[in-house]
Amino acid sequence: MVFNTGASLLDAIVLAVVSRDEEGTYGYKITQDVRKAIEVSESTMYPVLRRLQKDDCLQVYDRECGGRNRRYYKLTPAGEAQLSLYKEEWKRYSKKISALFSGEELA
Repeated sequence: MVFNTGASLLDAIVLAVVSRDEEGTYGYKITQDVRKAIEVSESTMYPVLRRLQKDDCLQVYDRECGGRNRRYYKLTPAGEAQLSLYKEEWKRYSKKISALFSGEELA
């Protein structure tokens, strides 16, 4: 991808991925799902997950899987609210950028 992904956009993408499963999902799967949209390394993802947890957007819990604990992430009410804000801002932002690319005048 030729465009840089800022922290806010990455946060929004992670929250969107996590929101798809009500029970939550684990870090490796989050990374794989995010990679379907943008290029990102695992070493980038875990600090994002920790920051979103610190900001009370993600609840974290462990679940046993194959004799080992797997860390799961689930949206909190604050995370759901933040994702809604990101979605609204994305609609406005992408509409303006698309208009510029297609040669439309912006109001």
